[in-house]
Amino acid sequence: MSAIRLLVLGAVRQHGRAHGYQVRNDLEYWGAHEWSNAKPGSIYHALKQMAKQGLLHAHEIAPSTAGGPPRTEYEVTDKGNQEYFKLLRESLTAYDQKPDVLSAALGCMVDLEREEALELLEERVRGIGEWRAAVTEYYTPADGPEQLGHIGEIMNFWVYSADRGAEWTRGLIDRIKGGAYTFAGEGEPFVGVLAEGEKNPYATGVPHRGDQE
Repeated sequence: MSAIRLLVLGAVRQHGRAHGYQVRNDLEYWGAHEWSNAKPGSIYHALKQMAKQGLLHAHEIAPSTAGGPPRTEYEVTDKGNQEYFKLLRESLTAYDQKPDVLSAALGCMVDLEREEALELLEERVRGIGEWRAAVTEYYTPADGPEQLGHIGEIMNFWVYSADRGAEWTRGLIDRIKGGAYTFAGEGEPFVGVLAEGEKNPYATGVPHRGDQE
């Protein structure tokens, strides 16, 4: 699974309607250009592709702040909302995802109700445990990686990563149970996007032809 679709849908949803440069600016604000494939070309391509797929509705009515031709504003459709929550749920539960996919899900998890987010994270912990149990049928962590020669370091790395991943997920579960963050239906959500014209301290400043579309 690619993180870009979830990130782009999440950014557009937070605005209600947004043009491509706003989405790019938000994802750079989140640092997604550093920890995911959310580069300008990928962002603009994802917007156009999801519009073709009916996940986004394109409105060509927003005037450019630079005084150029109208920009395209995007709005998430009902189909897009279904895809967004499908991706979000899958990304929170799958223990074998790349870090950028989980990071994208963490940035969007408050769009779920608190109890559902907890259920999905508990499912993630169970998945990690089941995977670890399958691996340790053939590899005994207590005996160390040397038992399988240097190849044992591969198994050691994955078991260690699974243990740390489960530990981190349990910590997140505890924080959410303790009342951390504002989830869907609980009040005013945290504003994680930039207002039109708001300065982005983390912007790359590298121009892209899609910025004016």
